[in-house]
Amino acid sequence: MHILVSGGLGFIGSHTVVELLNHGHQVTIIDNLYNARLETLDRIKTITGKDVAFYQVDATITSDVRSICDKNHFDGIIHFAGYKAVGESVLKPLMYYHNNVLSTMTLLSEALRHQINRFIFSSSATVYGDGVSPFRESDPLKETTNPYGETKKMSERILTDTQKANPDLS
Repeated sequence: MHILVSGGLGFIGSHTVVELLNHGHQVTIIDNLYNARLETLDRIKTITGKDVAFYQVDATITSDVRSICDKNHFDGIIHFAGYKAVGESVLKPLMYYHNNVLSTMTLLSEALRHQINRFIFSSSATVYGDGVSPFRESDPLKETTNPYGETKKMSERILTDTQKANPDLS
């Protein structure tokens, strides 16, 4: 399978890319390098012995994401391209809403446009409120306590509504 990984040079994204490559998948990474370093790409190649297509683009920019999707046939998208610092989200809420919600909408729109029916979203336990873990994905979404959590909750809702309208999307 050919997988598009947004935020693929971040901590969780890069580890996921290594595992995908080690399991025989082809991977293309998009990352704007806000929370990542370009050197991670070399480390991925060193660990796996495999080349990875990389585009330094922002997942909120539809024309850039569309261009990459037009040039490739992706079987799935794994979306890690989200800002993640709770404290920063409180100080810069608009930046978080713009990046986290818009990147989800952009990637999801291109998935639908290109008939990419597998979409994995990196969410957060914050969408389940202040309860005690472990949480299940079937648990109801609850009140969040910061803009970061709210962006994840909004993205969850967008994904749920889109999947209901497009049952082939999993």
